[in-house]
Amino acid sequence: VQLQAFGGGLVKAGGSLRLSCAASGGTFSNTAMAWFRQAPGKERVFVAGIRWYGSTYYEDSVKGRFTISRGNAWNPVYLEMNSLKPDDTAVYYCAVSKEDIVRRVRGGYDYWGQGTQVTVSS
Repeated sequence: VQLQAFGGGLVKAGGSLRLSCAASGGTFSNTAMAWFRQAPGKERVFVAGIRWYGSTYYEDSVKGRFTISRGNAWNPVYLEMNSLKPDDTAVYYCAVSKEDIVRRVRGGYDYWGQGTQVTVSS
């Protein structure tokens, strides 16, 4: 299965973006999905995750601003980002686990998409 994140771009602080994750070559069932991000010179870190039946989990700095949701088989997961801040600038990656468990570490996911750049200007 191939994943591709898209929807990034350049936005001013306070603005919004919606990221999508496109899947090809297969579909997912009873799996958890997540978004991670990697800022320049930093490690890739957990942003948000969602279990198959909809339980959601967020990194503290994005709570109340970001919303993760499930889509369809071809676009299985979205990330709605509001009230963006310059600190949100990073490459964002979607990830899928073979298990229905949201883990906050990279090793908890089996499939990764190509990232999409989000840049927030002040």
